Amino acid sequence: MADAPVGGPPEPAGRRPLTARRLFGLDRSGPPPPQTQAGQPLNPWTIPNAIGFVRLALIPAFLVAALGSRDGRDALAATIFGVVGWGDYADGIAARVTGQYSRLGALLDPVVDRLLVISGVVVCWRFELLPRWALAVLAAREALMILIARYGLRHGVDLRINWPGRLAVAPVMGSLFFAMAGLPGLAEVLLYVGLALALTATALYLRDGRARMRGGEADARPSS
Repeated sequence: MADAPVGGPPEPAGRRPLTARRLFGLDRSGPPPPQTQAGQPLNPWTIPNAIGFVRLALIPAFLVAALGSRDGRDALAATIFGVVGWGDYADGIAARVTGQYSRLGALLDPVVDRLLVISGVVVCWRFELLPRWALAVLAAREALMILIARYGLRHGVDLRINWPGRLAVAPVMGSLFFAMAGLPGLAEVLLYVGLALALTATALYLRDGRARMRGGEADARPSS
């Protein structure tokens, strides 16, 4: 049985109906919204971007609460971390319900996510809440993704999130959250699962990015 369209503004002509699967990000078929593509105006004043700005502002508050705690297992810090992490789903849902997609949102969301992960790694490293070698690999991966994204932007290539990358978000965020919430066993298992998915996603990003850049170079060559 097909998903029934959910509530929201009328869909513009040619735009796919907003089903429950699309609302919650389970159906990602079709091209990305044109408002998010390179060359489009940033359009910062949207509801999803407002959520993104709040998420970004909460990261320093999380670090202050967590690093100021006795052992890193602090209820306030874990709560702030969870709010910022779940806010990623909230701004995505807001964008799909309102249709307020923007270039700034496409750039801001992954930056906030990576800053949150790196902040969580800093806290877990400081208080040895998770194996430090795994935290180092995770931090290096996030830093590499920031460099890859910047390189791609300079060359007109946007990273297109793949399914291993989408699936990695929950276990990676969950591992850091549960470590700070005092559940180290669950946190460690989730960290290894998240790392495996994240590293797979990174390899696919590198492969696909190289292919797209080579395709662009081929298109740019004059025909003989």
